[in-house]
Amino acid sequence: MEKERHVLVVFPHPDDEAFGVSGTISAHIKNGTPVTYACLTLGEMGRNLGNPPFTTREGLPKIRKKELQAAAAVMGIKDLRMMGYRDKTIEFESDEKLADMVFALLEELHPSLVISFYPGYSVHPDHEATARAVIRAIRRLPLESRPKLHCVAFSNHHEDEIGPPDIINDVSAVSEQKLGAMKAHISQTVWMLKELEEKLAKQDPEAIRWLHYERFWTYNWDHDKVE
Repeated sequence: MEKERHVLVVFPHPDDEAFGVSGTISAHIKNGTPVTYACLTLGEMGRNLGNPPFTTREGLPKIRKKELQAAAAVMGIKDLRMMGYRDKTIEFESDEKLADMVFALLEELHPSLVISFYPGYSVHPDHEATARAVIRAIRRLPLESRPKLHCVAFSNHHEDEIGPPDIINDVSAVSEQKLGAMKAHISQTVWMLKELEEKLAKQDPEAIRWLHYERFWTYNWDHDKVE
């Protein structure tokens, strides 16, 4: 993984980073690259409140904020931005205002690499709105001045349309940080961590592949369809 000048990560929810890019983030930081993580919400509408409930809907954002801070610490992120939007409402925000928010980060940080979701292939409405805002913001820059954009895609059959991943990062050296980021978000990841750890103990190939490798698609500006 080449050293970058600065990496900007933009996701809407706490734990979005943990599932698919926490190894890549940790590796960049280990390489000496500064990373800024802009997390748009505190995941107020997260599905898991426990059974019996461990908190209320009003209390969940406080818990998730602490978990986000803990995950950032595990990965080594020193510049964590909590942008103050509300979970499950990103899709209803002004397109221009969302793009303005991302563009302000681009102007401040001058990242050489931006990591976010791939528009059209990231399932959740908040994911999609965030991805479109990132595209709109980067598109304001001249083509020769744009940072690289590495996107996460996971919708059904996405490879049929955008092909196999362009980048596969080997994050084996920071697999403990990746697991640590997942564990930090325990209120939402408890449902899968036990199963994952059982699979890893059994040397399940799919679980090992998930832990050691992270996949990204470079955004194709020649086929840009974001309005």
